[in-house]
Amino acid sequence: MESKASSSNSNSESCLKVSLKGGNVTNSAKRIQKELADITIDPPPNCSAGPKADNLYEWAATILGPPKSVYEGGIFFLDVHFSADYPFKLPKVTFKTRIYHCNINSQGMICLDILKDNWSPALTISKVLLSICSLLTDCNPLDPLVGSIAQQYLNNREEHDRTARMWTKRYAS
Repeated sequence: MESKASSSNSNSESCLKVSLKGGNVTNSAKRIQKELADITIDPPPNCSAGPKADNLYEWAATILGPPKSVYEGGIFFLDVHFSADYPFKLPKVTFKTRIYHCNINSQGMICLDILKDNWSPALTISKVLLSICSLLTDCNPLDPLVGSIAQQYLNNREEHDRTARMWTKRYAS
């Protein structure tokens, strides 16, 4: 048992050495480690996430296109960047996989309230990934990042859905 504790402390110490910029490195690292443990034990449906290499503050995430959505069958990759002020400062989450969606632009930026004005330190990366999955099922054309796709969604849903399926097949399979 003692060796596990030593190993755990050693891992914690190495994670704390990842970044020394900013104030709450220790607190943010502890919080991120807890979220990593939680998401490893109980990942959100159709989602996975974890650190890239040995950097606790840089994660890669994967979302499977939600069933019965135009993104079904797609595998979408995202980058997650935590700052040293996390969770008091929101994580930066971006799509790496191209996606045809009115709330996600060509640079992968996501227009989602909890990734903007409605961020709360009570939120976790698991909840963020669940919210993104929900956004893939139900877009918000009234708060678009890509106005032309939102207009197509509202005015020509059939063409929108056909294009979204085509992009999913082309870029996310």
